[in-house]
Amino acid sequence: MKKFIEEFKAFALRGNMMDMAVGVIIGGAFTGIVTSLTDNFINPILNLVTGAEMYGLNDAAKFASNFISELVNFLILAFVLFCLLKGINKLMSLGQKKPEAEAPTTKKCPYCLSEIPIEATRCAHCTSVLEEK
Repeated sequence: MKKFIEEFKAFALRGNMMDMAVGVIIGGAFTGIVTSLTDNFINPILNLVTGAEMYGLNDAAKFASNFISELVNFLILAFVLFCLLKGINKLMSLGQKKPEAEAPTTKKCPYCLSEIPIEATRCAHCTSVLEEK
């Protein structure tokens, strides 16, 4: 059972799985913005142009406040998701070791300043004999 839980944890917290989950949540929230834009701006403009309905200043203010409310809800959701993922990424990186720096494989010739293999005893470019350090 413990192995099953570890496998599920590895599956659920993989990078692409988290990206997909965030995409679905943000997509759902963005659907609200698009719906609000349609209901509060596009439809009233079409109704006004076609003469189907007349709107007053109070109606325009209500449409704008509804859209702004939906936009603020989207931004709050995006911020909460950002903080949540930042925390998850921090927790995931706690147990990992930082990669050690690799040993250099080249060095500079002190005479011509060309890069040469670190084991070289003679420079391939200027043929100078290199001193052992």
